[in-house]
Amino acid sequence: MSKVDTHVRHVTKPGANIFAELGFAPDEARRYQTESQALIGQTLALKEQLMDELATWIEAHHLKQSEAADILHVTRPRVSDVVNKKTSKFTIDTLVEMLARVGKPVKLVVG
Repeated sequence: MSKVDTHVRHVTKPGANIFAELGFAPDEARRYQTESQALIGQTLALKEQLMDELATWIEAHHLKQSEAADILHVTRPRVSDVVNKKTSKFTIDTLVEMLARVGKPVKLVVG
């Protein structure tokens, strides 16, 4: 039986440019880092917008989190995560599906 090597040889510090650490030229690493941060920001903004819609719907219908969970086909803690904007716990797909379940289909507009 072969042994799996799990030894950590390097840890990238928070805020470090992963592209520079991977050996990209400084200018290229900065460009990739900037582009990736912009994409991450756009994704977070989209998730927050979808979560706002769900939270507004829950509030407008005067639902308890457990009631919303039953309607959305998720657990109550998942509803709490939506209301508290824990974006890292959701994919965009999941949020879109939840909105569709409450009659709020999402339309994508590319600008």
